[in-house]
Amino acid sequence: MRHHNANRKLGRKKNQRVALKRSLLRSLALRGRIQTTEARAKEIRPLMEKLVTRGKNPTLANRRMLISAVGDAGAVNKIIAAADTHKERAGGYLRITKLVQRRGDAAKMALIEFV
Repeated sequence: MRHHNANRKLGRKKNQRVALKRSLLRSLALRGRIQTTEARAKEIRPLMEKLVTRGKNPTLANRRMLISAVGDAGAVNKIIAAADTHKERAGGYLRITKLVQRRGDAAKMALIEFV
């Protein structure tokens, strides 16, 4: 039974799911916006929100935590830069915009980007 387990499986095993989320977070940090499926966008939004909040206070410990979460020092610098632009904002750094369905498999698509 899946009591108290509300996260999405995204059709993958755990290690593949973790790698997918890390890759999506890295791409979003480096590019500022990515187009992906709606389920994936909804899954990485709270993760990136927490990373940006941690990036507001760029101590050595926070930088190391960001590197462990994203896996790339360049992406961490972009997250910290995004956090600097949202210093006065108390959350809600990302926007998800729904797009038309993908033609091949009719998957719901979305654009996730920094506000």
